[in-house]
Amino acid sequence: MDSEQDLGERGPARTGPRDSLFLLTSLESTEGAPLGRARVRNLSATGMMADCERPVPAGIDLLMELRGIGWIRGKVVWSRDDKIGVEFAHEIDPHMARKPVSRDTQRQAPIHFRPSRTSR
Repeated sequence: MDSEQDLGERGPARTGPRDSLFLLTSLESTEGAPLGRARVRNLSATGMMADCERPVPAGIDLLMELRGIGWIRGKVVWSRDDKIGVEFAHEIDPHMARKPVSRDTQRQAPIHFRPSRTSR
C-alpha cells in the first residue's frame, strides 16, 4: 500500500500514544450549532478519533465536552462517512477522561435511608 493511499484510508498520520476507549460526547460548532453526538474511540493529548451519528465535514472548528477534562476546542482534520479525526487546539491529559466519576464521600444518606443500629 503506498503512503498516499494509506493517508486517504485512515486520515493523516498520528503522533504520540493513544488510548482506546468508549466515551460519549456532543459536538457543536464554535458558533453553537449542534453537530450531533459522537463516540470517542481513540484519545491522545493532541486529538481524537470518533464515530459520529451523522457526517461532520473536514475543516470545521468545533467544541466538545469530555468527562474529566471539560470543554475542548478542536478542528476536524479528516472525515470519512461517520468517522472523524480531530486535532485539539491545546494539548490535554487524556488520562483525566479515564478517571472514574467521583462521589462525594462526605455526604450521607438521609436518616430514613440509613441502616438501623439497634441490635435485637
